[in-house]
Amino acid sequence: MRLLILLATTTMLAACGGAGPQSVGSSAPPTGGTGSGGGTSGGTAHTFVSPQDPKTYKAVGSSHSYAYSQAVSVQADATGAAIPGTRTASQTGQLYQGDATTVRDSNLTIAYNPRDAIFDVSFNNPTAGTTATSRFQDPLHRTNFGGVVEPQRGTPNLGSAAWNISGVNYLESGTSDNVYYDPGLPGEFVFELLDPELPGSYNSTTFFYQTPGTETQYVTFAGYLRNQASVSRQDQANGNGTTTGVTVQSNTFERGAFAYGELTANDKVPTTGTGAFEGSMLASMVFNDQPDTTGNFDTYFQWIAGTATTNIDFGANTFSLSLDGNVGAPLFDGTSGQHSVLEDALFRANGGGSINLVNAGGFLGQFNEAWFVNPGGARLDLVIAGSSINGAFYGPNGTEIGGGYRIVGGTPDERIDILGTFVGKKP
Repeated sequence: MRLLILLATTTMLAACGGAGPQSVGSSAPPTGGTGSGGGTSGGTAHTFVSPQDPKTYKAVGSSHSYAYSQAVSVQADATGAAIPGTRTASQTGQLYQGDATTVRDSNLTIAYNPRDAIFDVSFNNPTAGTTATSRFQDPLHRTNFGGVVEPQRGTPNLGSAAWNISGVNYLESGTSDNVYYDPGLPGEFVFELLDPELPGSYNSTTFFYQTPGTETQYVTFAGYLRNQASVSRQDQANGNGTTTGVTVQSNTFERGAFAYGELTANDKVPTTGTGAFEGSMLASMVFNDQPDTTGNFDTYFQWIAGTATTNIDFGANTFSLSLDGNVGAPLFDGTSGQHSVLEDALFRANGGGSINLVNAGGFLGQFNEAWFVNPGGARLDLVIAGSSINGAFYGPNGTEIGGGYRIVGGTPDERIDILGTFVGKKP
């Protein structure tokens, strides 16, 4: 039986509740800052956990996009009919882009109106090729895992046993036309057409965040994904005078991870002493080290989540950052499925840098090492071509921190890029 996912041309994708009520109160959604997104906690009332007024945040973090088409072929019999189980596909016309923003140069914003429970998020970044700008205002935009309706494919279930991150809320909206998930490829981002004579499309954005007050009071982390597909039916020439109809799909994926909250005024950041900050980390990754060894150019997105430890020496104006995460399953799309970093692999990275409030609005640095350990013990060390860590202080007197990071692989003929965010507070 075909699983029909979206039959109307403007259907909202959602279910109920996320990690509790997304409204003003003990499980309030994030707010704070100012209308221009630069608010501080130096002299303003703390409203991040219990929002009262519409406010807009400037987010710091990273995002990336990947666009391509699927080259599909099937084997056919003498009449031109497709032979079951002979479908093959590969990713062609690939365009990958990524970018990490700083506290000062970010145009990524998250706004919340507590009166009407409306979120407006904008992750439009031409450098990263991301264009998501969404409003979540329908109560049905709230969704969660479990039940008949769940967040779209590719969304990380951060509350699962693998990650066990609490208080995460999911909001989702989008449209589809004339498509349903291919039942022959369960769990994969592959569509078939309801009417083979007409083209189809899919476009959905999911925004998720940890409820302020769950782990931190003045900053939180968030992520988003946007999946787009255009689908059509084309004739494949078989070489024997017959043709076979095959479904061709072009995809554009966007991913991002960010921190946002009530920034500390520069003159309120400590200038002496040290601090250890513990919190969560989230990242989106592409990892394909196979083009030069196996000839596989198919690339898949994977999420990483876990913990971050940041040690800061305010007197010396230095910091160190350690990331400790677990890798999620790839979002497959009907192509080869070949990948090197397996689900449940461990991720580790270490870096550091300096505090520069005047020029950077916080702290900035680089990574000196990063690696994965697959189930079974095989270790994959990264050759780092470039990296960045950009962070800021949040709350009164810099009691919490948040930031973004990026690690770009440097081995020729590989596509490796890890972009993420982290938050933390003093124990």
